Amino acid sequence: MSTLPECHGIIPARYESSRFPGKPLVELLGKPMFWHVWKRAGQCAALKSVTLATDDERIFKAAENLGVPVVMTSPAHASGTDRVLEAARKLGIDTEAVVVNVQGDEPCLEPGMIDDLLKPFGTCRAMVTTLVSTIGPEEADDPNRVKAVVASDGRALYFSRAKVPFDRDGGLHSYYLHIGLYAFRMQALMRFGELDPSPLEKRERLEQLRFLENGIDIRVTETAHACHGVDRPEDLNNILTILERE
Repeated sequence: MSTLPECHGIIPARYESSRFPGKPLVELLGKPMFWHVWKRAGQCAALKSVTLATDDERIFKAAENLGVPVVMTSPAHASGTDRVLEAARKLGIDTEAVVVNVQGDEPCLEPGMIDDLLKPFGTCRAMVTTLVSTIGPEEADDPNRVKAVVASDGRALYFSRAKVPFDRDGGLHSYYLHIGLYAFRMQALMRFGELDPSPLEKRERLEQLRFLENGIDIRVTETAHACHGVDRPEDLNNILTILERE
């Protein structure tokens, strides 16, 4: 087994959100949400650095006051991946290094999920990696729960909001739930930035399909860790319960 390349974490944190404006600054146990994400990501020993990438002066100043490394990025980015790319370029990350897109709304992030995400970079010439977990048929019906279809060698075959693969015989099979945590070799991240949004990406509203439609493999690892993301204000009670328990 080869050793991991140099790895860096970047947390995209924009202020504007249709469902929850100002989410990165929401206070949890006396600290803003982005601080909890940064602190937990920093517990992953494989990451050489963890940096916040924002487009908002309020978030930037709050990060500086708390000693969180932060870079200012453009407010015009269409996706978190584009923001991560700009930040990685500003940080001068090497083309052979790996960049982890750490979701900024995961204040209960398990550092072990990042370890799972990085595993393929130590065993093969991975360019992009992501995670899945197993869910049942009823949960898979929800189009907001993105499903992944994975080959026997761990390559992603497709991602969809539809319930895939279709079960013609009507059995009660499990499905792979896609967990939106990504790691990119820097050269793959730069390639993403050069490509136009692809037809399937636009149709499904899933930016990872841009890689697959352009022949860039995504390696998938199943994780036993659960996600506890914050999409709406009503999600905060559950997050506070977890943080207080820990």
